[in-house]
Amino acid sequence: MLTRRTLHLPNLDLSYLVGGNGSETVLLIHGMADSAMVWTSLAEHLGKVGGDRYRIIAPDLRGHGETSKDITDYSFASIIADLESLMSHLGITSAHVLAHSWSAKTVAIWATQKSDRIRSLILVDPFFMGRFPSWIRMTFPLMYRVLPFLKVVETFPNYETVEKIARSLKQYQGWSDFQQTVFQASIEAKPDGTWQSKFPRQARDFIFEEIMDVEGLTQSIDIPTLFVQPKQGLNRQAWQLRPYQKYFPNLQICEVLGNHWAFLVEPEAFNQAIANFLQSR
Repeated sequence: MLTRRTLHLPNLDLSYLVGGNGSETVLLIHGMADSAMVWTSLAEHLGKVGGDRYRIIAPDLRGHGETSKDITDYSFASIIADLESLMSHLGITSAHVLAHSWSAKTVAIWATQKSDRIRSLILVDPFFMGRFPSWIRMTFPLMYRVLPFLKVVETFPNYETVEKIARSLKQYQGWSDFQQTVFQASIEAKPDGTWQSKFPRQARDFIFEEIMDVEGLTQSIDIPTLFVQPKQGLNRQAWQLRPYQKYFPNLQICEVLGNHWAFLVEPEAFNQAIANFLQSR
């Protein structure tokens, strides 16, 4: 059973889900425009197969979910500082860390700075790991329009309109009860009757700026690492895997069913792959 708590930091309120009383902490970090809710199925599975081995921590990163939105600093350094504060608050010295998409870049940077904080690392279909040339900045307005998962980062006249769009997106393919719960946790009704994503546009803009300017892989990271490669994910070619094979000498690659959001569209296969890796550590 996961419960929601809030850590009051000087510059924001950090919301997070916590469950289990095990001696091994599993820190689950969502990707852009998602929230900790995407990990509820995985947390339940780990509770079943791991017994009392694991303690699950799943934060809503700044600008996401129930965490503060009225901020302009979305740097990797600040996000890492939030995670460090959360671990210190909970008395956690090290954790198994799982991160999806953009957040995989965050934890790769974190691992180069504080490798002792991370017992093992799970990278779920990383996105934007490299540093981008400045001319790509000009393509961002187009990118916002063509990246399907950002279609719900808007304001809509009613719930029916935004749900119709959500049902067409890859992360909600199949529209299970689990997916519906995750989606409904990502939006909120406003006083004027409209519905709006909990992920603000300004967060999207600042995050893309930071992604473009910072290199994610700069030195070897000798931490046991699992690269989760969905069959319909972003990293399907050998050349895409080479940087990870270069910088992670202790790397395993695991192919799973589903797309970039395998944990939502094929949760059973995804959850088992994660459990297998953690049990082998």
